[in-house]
Amino acid sequence: MFRYISAAFLAVPLLIAGGTASAAKQPPARSEASIPFVNHGGVWNWQADGSRGVYVQDQHRRWYYAQLMGNCHDLPFANAVGFETRGIDTLDRFGAVIVRGQRCPIISFTHSDGPPAQAKKKG
Repeated sequence: MFRYISAAFLAVPLLIAGGTASAAKQPPARSEASIPFVNHGGVWNWQADGSRGVYVQDQHRRWYYAQLMGNCHDLPFANAVGFETRGIDTLDRFGAVIVRGQRCPIISFTHSDGPPAQAKKKG
């Protein structure tokens, strides 16, 4: 049986392929990451990024950035935080940061270059 296919159907794959080629020129998005063994020394250091994120350093001194779902109001003033992993001992985008009893869910957990350098204070 023979079916007639219009030229419009043939043009659609070409348009999609052309859009893919232009998207490939953009810098790649950072992929999601994880830190294993969080409850057994997996986290070495952390630094708040205001109330919307946390830089986390693992035991191998690699940095990650945890973007939080909303404002975690006490985070900029906290001396300590907890990390909730929900069953497995791996910190990832399904975990949360606990600050003074407040649960702050993580929506993205990616590799990072670390926190920005702080400006030197004039004294």
